[in-house]
Amino acid sequence: MRPLQSVKEFNELKNNEKAIFLFTAGWCPDCRFIEPILPEIEDKYPEYTFVEVNRDEFMELAQENEIYGIPSFVAYEKGLEVGRFISKDRKTKEEIISFIDGFAKV
Repeated sequence: MRPLQSVKEFNELKNNEKAIFLFTAGWCPDCRFIEPILPEIEDKYPEYTFVEVNRDEFMELAQENEIYGIPSFVAYEKGLEVGRFISKDRKTKEEIISFIDGFAKV
């Protein structure tokens, strides 16, 4: 999962691609917990660009997207929000896959 470089990049991906943003932080133990499963999830959905958003570096983006707990996911397809999995709770592989399956066109 590649890290977000700028707000401009966020907006370009959000508006022009199928993108899933993971809001996270280095100090978050629940974020570290899901790291090992993320490559497998990315491989399962190659039509999506997966981007890690460091909440501490991009606090304004987190606030604009109403991200108040991490890890949290927000998915966009060409400018439209198609899904959000927002909470401060630890996520399981099954929950993340179920979230993506809820909007992904298989």
